[in-house]
Amino acid sequence: MEFGMSMVVAQQMIETMNKAMGDMHIAGSGTPLMQVPLQYYVVVSGVQTGPFTEAEIQCLINENHITEESLMWKTGASAWIPAQSIPEINKLLILNKLTKK
Repeated sequence: MEFGMSMVVAQQMIETMNKAMGDMHIAGSGTPLMQVPLQYYVVVSGVQTGPFTEAEIQCLINENHITEESLMWKTGASAWIPAQSIPEINKLLILNKLTKK
């Protein structure tokens, strides 16, 4: 009976440790504690401008300040790329074209 009881206690300890370790955040593991909002920068008339939110980018697209070829950079990007190469911005560009027809 002692061995059986020891196994039950050991199993409970293992489950508790696994739960605690599963809930733990390890620094540098790539798991962010909170999501950083995306910020966008754009070259307008040869000048780097920003940061802008996606809503602000939509306004700039509507006012024709941003086109498919406009160079943009967003949080986490490694280089400046054309606006149409950023999926969420390309969607805004397409929607803008459809609403202006």
